[in-house]
Amino acid sequence: MSREILVNVTPQETRVAVLEQGIVEELHVERTHTHGFVGNIYLGKVVRVLPGMQSAFVDIGLERAAFLHVADIYENRVKYEEDPRPIERLLREGQTLMVQVIKDPIGAKGARLSTQASVAGRLLVFLPQDAHIGISQRIEDEGERETLRERLQALLPEVPQGGFIIRTMAEMATEHELKTDIEYLTRLWEDVSQRSRELSAPALLYQDLLLPQRMLRDIASEDTTTIYVDDSSALAAMQAFSQKYTTGMTEKLSPYIGERALFDRYGVEEELNKALSRRVDLKSGGYLIFDQTEALSSIDVNTGAFVDGRNFEDTVFKTNLEAAHAIARQLRLRNLGGIIIIDFIDMERAEHRDAVLEELNRALEKDRTRLSVNGFTRLGLIEMTRKRTRESLAQMLCEPCPTCLGRGQMKTAQTVCHEILREIQREARQYGAREFRILASQAVIDCFLDEESQSLVWFADLIGKPISLQVETLYTQEQYDIVIV
Repeated sequence: MSREILVNVTPQETRVAVLEQGIVEELHVERTHTHGFVGNIYLGKVVRVLPGMQSAFVDIGLERAAFLHVADIYENRVKYEEDPRPIERLLREGQTLMVQVIKDPIGAKGARLSTQASVAGRLLVFLPQDAHIGISQRIEDEGERETLRERLQALLPEVPQGGFIIRTMAEMATEHELKTDIEYLTRLWEDVSQRSRELSAPALLYQDLLLPQRMLRDIASEDTTTIYVDDSSALAAMQAFSQKYTTGMTEKLSPYIGERALFDRYGVEEELNKALSRRVDLKSGGYLIFDQTEALSSIDVNTGAFVDGRNFEDTVFKTNLEAAHAIARQLRLRNLGGIIIIDFIDMERAEHRDAVLEELNRALEKDRTRLSVNGFTRLGLIEMTRKRTRESLAQMLCEPCPTCLGRGQMKTAQTVCHEILREIQREARQYGAREFRILASQAVIDCFLDEESQSLVWFADLIGKPISLQVETLYTQEQYDIVIV
């Protein structure tokens, strides 16, 4: 399978696109001044303990205090596993503790923390507080899992100073590569521990790699054919990192020297704009509608103009099969997380529903984020969850519309006219005005002069005062002012 990675670097942001067979499968964006905090380790100070919520707020030096739930306190899970302690017996205000960010600040919510630290390498994840050796769930063969565990165990000292999780990329690694990763991670943790003894809270002890280096560590693999980078400084930094930690990727790094912009050349800009759109068209003529809220995201599948097959049931089935692949891809592109509800077109035959669910699960296998699919509910909806660690693409790149305030729709000009007349009626009872002047958008004023002209005359007679109109070109359709003369 042809797999290419494109790295677009500007002073303001870094963007990474992953292409398979020329199709954009993943998008990652990191702003220079606001890159994510997931993976960072801090020395924090407890500022408030909330027994009623069994949680605490911890100052780690960010704009908002971070959130620590009792379930994310490692000591409670290990030391008091059989008899868990309430948070007020584990933490106190003013206490200093080492924490790691497991979820970025999203909206008005602060970052979420855990007291169980881990640092990731290319092949392994080091767990300094735990002597356990775990294996990536993506390595399914039991024989291979046991072989990897034995290989790693042989490289560790008799009294290990921590545990490890073996990542998928370790399947083809040599003993030398595994040993190098062990030495790098243990040395890194020694530095973190040393800083925690020297600094006072709040303080940053360890910062996860920037996006280009994380891409080399987490995304690039044996399947990757070429990694194009359009910035010479970034390319040099990536080459230096690769030569030290991901030697197999060094020869795949290549400068991009085309005349067109890198993302334009491969159609990534167009795909990025589609990933910010509410509607996604399918090749067959059907389409998907995405609606994202704070609590969940919903996806609606529609046949649109697609008519194929011998009957309507065949049309529905083919549309749903195509939608299953498109949905899995859009989840990765948009980085949607939390609860996700999918409303496929209703299917009467059970075998069709089973086939669509199987196709969705197969398409979701490409996703590197942890997810769970619960199947069809009694209402014919598919419920699933996808781990949310960072803001979605829309949350990162967009803001609520100042005209509709995020509702996705506006009041009609006629609705605004009625609202204005009700407001005039209220003010006429309170103030002794000689005249009322309406300042509104062109559409609202036109409505007053056309459909609502009789209502305007009737209201003027009702309050016994003249009402004049004035167009304000800078006003949106919902904005207006009533001036008392």
